[in-house]
Amino acid sequence: MPIDISAGIFPVVPYTEVEHSQVFPLASSNLLKVRKGDITKWSVDGHCDAIVNSTNVRMLAEGGADAAIHRAAGLQLGGALYDIPEMQPGVRCPTGQARITPGFKLPASHVIHTVGPIYYFDKNPVVSLRNAYRNSLMAAKANRIEYIAFPAVCCGTYGYPSREAATVAISTVKEFAHDFKEVSI
Repeated sequence: MPIDISAGIFPVVPYTEVEHSQVFPLASSNLLKVRKGDITKWSVDGHCDAIVNSTNVRMLAEGGADAAIHRAAGLQLGGALYDIPEMQPGVRCPTGQARITPGFKLPASHVIHTVGPIYYFDKNPVVSLRNAYRNSLMAAKANRIEYIAFPAVCCGTYGYPSREAATVAISTVKEFAHDFKEVSI
């Protein structure tokens, strides 16, 4: 059954080893791809592409896609994150913000790390999640990234309902429709 992105809702599924995608035009020469696959293996050209890592405020890999990205990128990623100064004790990346690092051993040239809301504890999770997507896209644009792939930010241990998160993701990506050749979610 086709996915209607005009409403901004689609079934979000976790990444697996097998990749599947549906493609939608964002603008005349830009694409939105809804993908199912291993984000650590995603790449377009290894030069101007990035994957997004849904992480925590300390930017420590504690599980899920975050830990998988750290394993695939190698130890250099942890060192690069450690070099990011703390904004306050124990906080390198506050909720809704994003930081960018090289991809190191990943096929993608960059990793954009973002912190989304813990759904049941955030006072306004929609705004926090929108900011996580928006700031990730702004970091990508500032670093001349042309292709970017997002996991389902905060839909795992942070408890964000998949359909609600998908609506936020798609509507935010549409704001940047002319800025990227391809956005995968």
